[in-house]
Amino acid sequence: MGRRILIMLAGFFYYSGLVALARWWTRRAGRRVAILTYHSSVGGNFLQHLLYLRRHYRIMPLDAALEELYSGHKDPKYKQDRRTPLIITLDDGYTDNYTYAMGLARDYCIPLTIYLVPGYIESHQRFWWFEGQSMAQRARATEFTLDKQTFQLEQEGARPILAQYIDDHARFATSVAEREGFLAEARAVLDLSPTIEDPVRDNELHPVNWEQALEMDKSGWITFGAHTMHHPILSYITDLAEVRYEVTECRQVLEQKLGHPVRSFAYPVGQAQHIGDAVVQAVKDAGYDWAVTTTYGINTPASDPHRLLRIEADVDQHWLVVAAEAAGLWDLLPAYAGYPLSVIILPMLVA
Repeated sequence: MGRRILIMLAGFFYYSGLVALARWWTRRAGRRVAILTYHSSVGGNFLQHLLYLRRHYRIMPLDAALEELYSGHKDPKYKQDRRTPLIITLDDGYTDNYTYAMGLARDYCIPLTIYLVPGYIESHQRFWWFEGQSMAQRARATEFTLDKQTFQLEQEGARPILAQYIDDHARFATSVAEREGFLAEARAVLDLSPTIEDPVRDNELHPVNWEQALEMDKSGWITFGAHTMHHPILSYITDLAEVRYEVTECRQVLEQKLGHPVRSFAYPVGQAQHIGDAVVQAVKDAGYDWAVTTTYGINTPASDPHRLLRIEADVDQHWLVVAAEAAGLWDLLPAYAGYPLSVIILPMLVA
């Protein structure tokens, strides 16, 4: 669905009263917790999103909201607040979470939960998912073989194909060592230019450092969770011992650095195919109380605390889209009489 049509659809939901109705229905349905997930916080509409969400939801720290969900015990200070609890999470721990999001959290009294990747904090290298685009753009070699695949970069469209090839190999690696070995080979074979402008050079796309993380932790508005040591996609890792290391060591390092317990975990990428039962068991064995996926939905007391649902959001989205997503409308109104929702609504928008 195109961006413009999506905004029109979300606008219809909002101005027709469907968003308000969905929020009311969620409140009436019993205990619920919505969890939104972002990554970067700058360059878009993050503040608009926060102001809308603060007005219509009870934004809470993750641990407090989930304790209320599962125990049924509501903090006395929220006794008169009937709004649905909502958690805002940011995955990966980009530097802009420190330079921008922390200031918003403090200034507008909005708690945020950030999931950190200690291996990247310690190396302060760029995250692996930016490497394909960066290396393909900066490659000076015109013809080469990479992992048995030959590329001729002088051909039209070759660089985007190379970028995707690098990304796929990093994404589907069966170990962190395999991923990093492939990326090192690519850097050497491609003869990367230090002078060609790097399309992913923005320092705010790098991870925070430990000093920044500690300052955020002490702010009172930021809490942290674990996101593995090196951000592999866990279901693709063939050695279960490595899976356990990524999950367990991450928590131990964070607790040592921060000086307090870390109770929650976020699965990298986080869809069902990226997790699996063995990965969930490793998370349980590591002692985490909660773990979040990126599967869409709103959580209830019946939700598995180690497969919690989240609503993916992006700072580039219009606030109307976020309003519809947070209200759970994509779940509440998936179809009518077998027809996709877009088939029903879109004619109303263009009539």
